[in-house]
Order: sequence, then C-alpha cells, then structure tokens
Amino acid sequence: MKSHFYAEERIALFIDGANLYSAARALGFDIDYRKLLKVFRDRGRLVRAYYYTALVEDQEYSPIRPLVDWLDYNGYTMVTKPTKEFTDAMGRRKIKGNMDIELAIDVLEMAENLDHVVLFSGDGDFRRLVEAVQRKGLRVSVVSTIKSAPPMVADELRRQADEFIELAELAPLIARSPSERPNRQGAPGGSREGDLDDEQMVRSA
Repeated sequence: MKSHFYAEERIALFIDGANLYSAARALGFDIDYRKLLKVFRDRGRLVRAYYYTALVEDQEYSPIRPLVDWLDYNGYTMVTKPTKEFTDAMGRRKIKGNMDIELAIDVLEMAENLDHVVLFSGDGDFRRLVEAVQRKGLRVSVVSTIKSAPPMVADELRRQADEFIELAELAPLIARSPSERPNRQGAPGGSREGDLDDEQMVRSA
C-alpha cells in the first residue's frame, strides 16, 4: 500500500459501507474486516474505526445484520439508521439510506483528537468536508478505486485528499480468501453488504 503514515499519528477510519462494498465488488473481492483493522493498527495509533450503513428495519431478516453485529463486537463503532422507502417517477420502489451527514458530523467532532483521517468513500460530496478538516491541520487519505469501469472515486475528491489509496493495491492485505467466504449466517469479518439484491441495496441519494 503506497501511502505515508507515521507511528505516532492518531488515525481514525470513516467507512461509507455501501460505497466501499460497491468499490470492492467492482474489483472482484470481498473484504475481511479483521484484516482491515490490523492494516491500520500497524501503521499508527488507531483511535476509532467508524462504519456507516442504513438498515431496512421492516424486514424479518436484514441481509447485512450479521455483518453489523460482528463489526459492533470486533473493534468498529457502528453508525446506522433506518432506510426510507419511496417510489420514483417511473413507479419503481426505491430504498434510500444516505449516511453522508452522520459521517461528516463525526469527522468534524473527532478532528481535534486526530492527526490523520482515512475516508473510505469515493463520493465527491465529501470534498468540502476534506477541505474543512485539512484547514484544522489534519491529513486526509481517501480510499477508493480508479481501476474499475467507471472509476468509483470522484476526481475532485481525489485531488483534494492529501493522499489517495488505491483499493486494488490495498486488496492483497484486506481481501478475504475464497475459501473463507461467509455463509448465509455471516462468518466473522466477511462482507455482507453483497447479499442485498438490486431493489434492496441501499442507494445514496
């Protein structure tokens, strides 16, 4: 992984769950969240790892609930909220679950206790957030990919970041091996966002 971290840096991870899942899926691998934590614990003083996702509350079985529960018990701070259902102009049922505001507020509130923010998202809406945090003296690394078609990271976000970490280069360190793919009940650390079908997948809007 080509990036600059310093041993005494206070680091926090801010993971846009649906965005990271989409980027990893585009690159053809599943994330092992235990390995992901270890990578950044080895590179500085990891203060907190936030994971953001919306949940479909009215389903008997939520496909990503096993992942959410596992992360909650294994070093991640979970930030969730119920999705909102609406019908688009074509009459199709859509599910909305945008977590941008929650993520932005947490980054700004944590800023005084950090030296380095690692943002797992390619959403260009976060450019101003990155700029605001940099004015407070923090370094910001953005983790996403330009190796998918189309690229998953907005050009303006990539330019604003102090460093861009290519997810494809991080993959060898954090990928789950095929033999460890989670079963239906959710194996520890395995990505569960992928069990959502197209109509259920929470869309940022």
